[in-house]
Amino acid sequence: MLKTSTLTISKKEIITASAFALLIGIATFAPVLHYQPITGPLVNATLFIAAAYLGPQTAILVGLFPSLIALSTGLLPAPLAPMIPFIMFGNAILIITATSLGRKNYWLKIALASSLKFLFLFGTSFVVINFITETQVAQNVALLMSWPQLITALAGGVIAYPVIKLLKK
Repeated sequence: MLKTSTLTISKKEIITASAFALLIGIATFAPVLHYQPITGPLVNATLFIAAAYLGPQTAILVGLFPSLIALSTGLLPAPLAPMIPFIMFGNAILIITATSLGRKNYWLKIALASSLKFLFLFGTSFVVINFITETQVAQNVALLMSWPQLITALAGGVIAYPVIKLLKK
């Protein structure tokens, strides 16, 4: 005889899985826009929302995809490929910082998480620059991994704020 079993999925699990799929979709679609002033804040907003709604482990999964898509679509130039693991780790720093501060002041969390991500990427970019022989490419790495990282992370926190407030209701 054939034995059957029933799989039960709760409404909460369906909503969580749907939110994960939506956030992965946004994080992977954003780099396709090829416009960093929109892509960066949108990806960072997605990371903040995922951190607040799905928790750090799942949010880190969301943070792994944007860099790979940015490289494959040309938003991130090929010579910057060595930065991808650092960018992924920077995203994890942003997420872990934002979630580890719990219910502290939202704006303080965003400022600290954004600053730590920026400092990490800015610092590690100097390591990568030492391996790049072309001066112009090295200068582009330094510029891309400097103040734009801080601005786009802070902007992402501002964008995420109303969404997170709405999700908490």
